[in-house]
Order: sequence, then structure tokens, then C-alpha cells
Amino acid sequence: MALLDRIRTPSTAKPRAVPRLGQGVGLGLLLALLATVVWSGSFVTSRGLHDAVPPVQAAFWRWIVALLAVAPFALRETWRRRALVRRHLGFLTLAALLGVTVYNTLVNQAGLDTPAGTMGMIMAASPVVMAGYERLGGQRLGARRTTGMLIACAGVLLLVGEGSLALGLSAGALWMIAAALCFGSYSALLRRRPAELGGLVFLFATFVLGALLLAPVYGVSLALQGGFEFRPGTVGPLLYVGVFSSAVAFFAWNKAVALVGAARAGVVYYLQPVCVALLSYTVLGERTGVLQVLCMVLILGGVVLGAASGTGERAAARAPGAASRR
Repeated sequence: MALLDRIRTPSTAKPRAVPRLGQGVGLGLLLALLATVVWSGSFVTSRGLHDAVPPVQAAFWRWIVALLAVAPFALRETWRRRALVRRHLGFLTLAALLGVTVYNTLVNQAGLDTPAGTMGMIMAASPVVMAGYERLGGQRLGARRTTGMLIACAGVLLLVGEGSLALGLSAGALWMIAAALCFGSYSALLRRRPAELGGLVFLFATFVLGALLLAPVYGVSLALQGGFEFRPGTVGPLLYVGVFSSAVAFFAWNKAVALVGAARAGVVYYLQPVCVALLSYTVLGERTGVLQVLCMVLILGGVVLGAASGTGERAAARAPGAASRR
């Protein structure tokens, strides 16, 4: 949190308050669900491309495609607000580094030797990171929500430990845990997004900065690993992750976090393991064993328990004198 505090925006860009029920919350949850479902497909494509496209090159071309998809809608407005972009360049660079440059590259790296279903279940830990940032920011999580988070984390640990809570983690699991930390940090950072930038301008600026940060590493990958063959089996998945998993899903997720907050959107994100498991079985033929099902039950059970506490906590927050006690 100290790092986030150092990347402060000017006084006009205050952290956003999470709206009450009825003020766009339903739309925010639907947008979070859309992003979650679309991102589930990106884990399957990352796994499917593991022997055809080097991880860094897959990430680089993903964001080039995303830039081309967003540019017609955002380029003119971004140019008009270029002074604001320069003013908030430090914040935008940190967001691009976490959410664009590093996160997706780590996912691609994990896809080299990690089943897509396992990748999706490990990523289910990222909402815990989001909630942790909110707790560090002074928000009370409540006993039920904390217990639900611990249960979900236990499910993730059992999964990566192959049935044991002892941390004998594979390289792929470590890459995915790092990716979950990056995405959770990116989502927490969204609460500080300057409102005057606008969603499309923020999206386009972070895509540009993220691609620029990736470019030197992409050059190294080309020199050491060579390029890859452009054919339907590689171009099709890259178009999917560039247009849908990047342009569409990131816009939906950013808007969802703006409407309902990172922690509440994160509850929806916990549904991702189920989506990934279904897609990986259908597309890649990856079967889900008893251990994976048990871990999925623990993760989703923790989500249900944590989400069930939301109504009571919101009611307590709206009670007379609640504001004075914070």
C-alpha cells in the first residue's frame, strides 16, 4: 500500500466512493461477470499457444491487437486530453506495468507447463489481494468475509500443493501466484484512477505504455528464440485475447471496479475457476479430477460465505453514526 500511496494523483483525483445498492451496482456486477467469462477463455488460449508462440511474444502481440481495436474509439479523445495523460503519467505507467506488461506475460509463462484449469483456480486468489488492499486502506472486512477469504485461500493452497498445505510449488504455480498478485494490485489501483481521464483514455494510455514496456523484452525474445509462424492456429487465439480478453474485458472490468469497487467485483471473479474448467475440458480435453473439484468447492464456498456478509456490513455502514466511527 505504501507504493500505491507514493503514486498519488493531484488533489482533483480523489479515491472513488463505492456506490450503494441501486446506483449502478447491478450493472457493475454484470460487467465484472462479462470480464470474468471472457478472461476465462484467455487462460485456455495461453495454454493452447504454449508450444507455438513464446510467452513474451504472445503478450506483445496481444497488446498490439488490443491497441488497434481500441484506437478508433479512443485515439482522438486521448490526444485531446494529452496534457492530463502527461500529468498522471506515473500512475498510468504503474497501472500499465501491473495490468498489461507483467500480468499477462506471467500467465503466458505459466501456460508452458500448467493446465488451464489449474491456472484459473490459482488466479481465484487475486480477489483476496484486492480485499487485503482495502483492509490496509482502513475498510473493515468483517468476520464472515475474512473467514470466506481464508477458506478460498485454503482451496488454492491445496490445489497448488496437490492435496497438501505444504508449499512444494511448481514453477508454473509460482508464475500464476505472481500473476494473481499483479492483477489484484492492478485492480486495487483502479480505485485511484483520475475520473477526468475517462475509461477509454485510461485504457488506451495503459495499453500504449504496456506495449512500450514490453517492446525491449520482445526484442530479446526474438533474438534468442526466433519468431513464430503466423497461421490460423496462432493468429486466431491472438485476435481473441487482443480484442476480447484485452479491449472488451479490461474496459468492462475497469468500469465494474469504478461502479462497485475492487473487492465486490472480486467476488464475481471467483467464478472464473468454474468457467476455465469447463472451457479447458471442452477445448483442450483437460479433465478435472477429485482434488480439483474439492478445491473448486472450497474456493466457491469461501466466496459464498464472504459475499453473504456484504448485506449486513452495508447495513451497518449506513446505520446512524457509522460514518463518525470510521
